[in-house]
Amino acid sequence: MTYKPDGYTSVAPYLIVRSAEATLSFLEATLGAERLRIIPRDGGGVMHAEARIDDTVVMMGEMPEGQPANVHVYVPDVDATFARALAAGGTAVQAPAEKGDGDRRGGVNDPNGITWWFSTQLD
Repeated sequence: MTYKPDGYTSVAPYLIVRSAEATLSFLEATLGAERLRIIPRDGGGVMHAEARIDDTVVMMGEMPEGQPANVHVYVPDVDATFARALAAGGTAVQAPAEKGDGDRRGGVNDPNGITWWFSTQLD
């Protein structure tokens, strides 16, 4: 018997959001996320949801207020990902730019106000 589900990392970000559906849709359109478990709450809404992004599972639960959060994701092409995030309903926080730390990075707020920082390491 294993101590975690197959394909899960030992640590996963857990987001508290107003709408799990909005975040799941944003992650699917922006990062090609795959929905995993979705557990409804008695009386409506989502108690728990999960999405796989590449080799990482992001977990979330719904609360009326949500909580501001920041998530950093390395992607192969930060500019293309940034454009997909805007097309998926995101709001630009910072256009992709080189910051002198070896990465090109940009940030987008999703429909729940979570800031997603997309970054590509430069050669």
